[in-house]
Amino acid sequence: MSEAMLSKVRKLLAKAEDPACTPAESAAFTAKATELIARYGVDRALLAARDPATDPVGDRVVEVLAPYARDKAGLLAAVADPLRCRCVRRREGSGFAMHLFGFASDLERVDLLFTSLLVQAAHGLAGTAVPAGEHPAAFRRSWLAGFARVVGERLRAAEAGAVARTGAATGVALVLADRSHRVASRLSEVYPRLRTAAPRRLAGSGFTAGAVAGRRADLGGRGVADGVGPERGIAG
Repeated sequence: MSEAMLSKVRKLLAKAEDPACTPAESAAFTAKATELIARYGVDRALLAARDPATDPVGDRVVEVLAPYARDKAGLLAAVADPLRCRCVRRREGSGFAMHLFGFASDLERVDLLFTSLLVQAAHGLAGTAVPAGEHPAAFRRSWLAGFARVVGERLRAAEAGAVARTGAATGVALVLADRSHRVASRLSEVYPRLRTAAPRRLAGSGFTAGAVAGRRADLGGRGVADGVGPERGIAG
């Protein structure tokens, strides 16, 4: 990503992360940043189709630390999948190591968005009261699950919108399908015997509140759809 665009995206996300922002202001800043990031992803994919050396397949490991390490890992997976990256979760101490596979430009996009959304989630949790009589950790885990679910859905819509605006004449859909296949092949080479984790059962009642917060961190807006950097802490 060019330094000019990177600087613009970082400034927009920093404004969206500011707890002094209203939900509407945060949504507008995040929507514009996501529009730039989605458009950049399509542009890089088309460029790499002509010159593969500009965007090689790679991988990186992101450490996700306690508290709520599994829930943060879920948010990272919710960001990575719509951006055509695959991830493998490995237990490491009290947290997890998330091994991400993807093209260099897509890994860069995941890094930017995950870092920002983790901060926004921390602000959202800090401003949400735990209902009387409910265990705080259970409520926060379900809140984060709701937040991650909506973020993933909106990112998927943003990516689809960027592809649609590029147009069928560019052949971008076939390019992206080929990129996804190559990423999956690279993951299979490194982890030939993966197994799928069992689904979680969450007891807390925070899912709906987290989903509402995920909509406020609105990744939509005009031109997008309807709507990993340093570890950021979420207080336990």
